Amino acid sequence: MTPTPSFFVAILAILSLSFFSAAEARRLKRTSSQISSRNSPVNLDSFQVPLSNGTASLPSPTAGLSLKAITLGRGTQNYTCAAGSTAAPVAVGAKADLLDATPLLPLFPSSESQAILNLLPEYLVSFDFATIKNSTIPGLGKHIFDATGVPTFDLGSIGILKAKKTANIAAPPTACKGANGKGDGAVDWLALTEAPGSVSLKEVYRVHTAGGKAPKSCGGGAARQIEVHYASQYWFFG
Repeated sequence: MTPTPSFFVAILAILSLSFFSAAEARRLKRTSSQISSRNSPVNLDSFQVPLSNGTASLPSPTAGLSLKAITLGRGTQNYTCAAGSTAAPVAVGAKADLLDATPLLPLFPSSESQAILNLLPEYLVSFDFATIKNSTIPGLGKHIFDATGVPTFDLGSIGILKAKKTANIAAPPTACKGANGKGDGAVDWLALTEAPGSVSLKEVYRVHTAGGKAPKSCGGGAARQIEVHYASQYWFFG
């Protein structure tokens, strides 16, 4: 990848995840206009959810809905392998922390903010969970699959989305394959809509994925679970 101004700003944004010391954290906050809360003066209406991978597109958000949150997800896609199986691992869910991207947006040049935002998952996937937990970027919620296997997104006061998939497209061939650029590929981009039990939130898009794909074969051996690290953007509408 040829370095660009956007590339270097993205690197600086992700470096804000690093937790070196209390003193360095305070210095970072001063020099980055204090990454703090959702009270930052950001007009989310000026951002457009990415829908196209270059050859195919997800459906547009339903008319009348508004963008409620842009988050960066960092977690694992989870799979199982039966004993002795040489078939592909079976997907059984996912779990992820959802970081609030809103405080980062004022740090980016306005003309490049969305382009830089789109670069972040490929760097985020290489950061461990302890670093993210201690970062200056606030957590906004959690993504899990509930006991009945329903994808669930809990954004606290913003709302809860119990989701069902409405569309998927492959990640672009240039998408990051996984942590440090190594892995079996990026999981699909998704459009999901509300299912019973949702509160305030209606739709979510998973786009600009990095990592998360299972290996092509279980490879035989003992029964086991596989966790594949991934990162992505999640755009919530309500």
